[in-house]
Amino acid sequence: MIMPGMNGIFDLMVTENISNVDYYTLDVDYKVTQPKDQVIEITSSELSYGPVDNIAIQGTVANNGEITANMVKVIATLYDRDGNVIAVSQTGTEPDYLRANDESFFLIPILDKTQASEMVDYSLVAESEEYTAVPEFPLGSGVLLVVSLSAYIALTKNPSVITRSLGHLSNPRWILSRLR
Repeated sequence: MIMPGMNGIFDLMVTENISNVDYYTLDVDYKVTQPKDQVIEITSSELSYGPVDNIAIQGTVANNGEITANMVKVIATLYDRDGNVIAVSQTGTEPDYLRANDESFFLIPILDKTQASEMVDYSLVAESEEYTAVPEFPLGSGVLLVVSLSAYIALTKNPSVITRSLGHLSNPRWILSRLR
């Protein structure tokens, strides 16, 4: 299920020689349904490097809902330095259910070393049959979101401080007195 405002990640695997393929068409069928509650949350995640240059994303996922979440899976989307998706990988939790107000460990191996070497960022989504995830943003997007939100709060909560500071900065005498 793709919640409003979220992206649906997929991987397209071609098992035949594609040297003669110029393009492809992708058809998507869908039906509108009731949205799931957003109570599955990635509570921690980190990128780890193994002894033979293998990479894995490990972390914990929590069920903040009121019922057991079944068939819990965590999906990682890997990005290159230009923000392009370079790979998608997923794993299920062990066990595959998560009781209400409980946490579980997950480990997503990144098996393709070429993709792993190009990766500079990742995002995670967790979902189950009953619930969907609270969206987690890639690090760059998350930092931009925090800075934007902080600036908005500063401007709306303390407009006099901001306008006074801007007034000082536009006054050359005030600037020169501070430089002495």
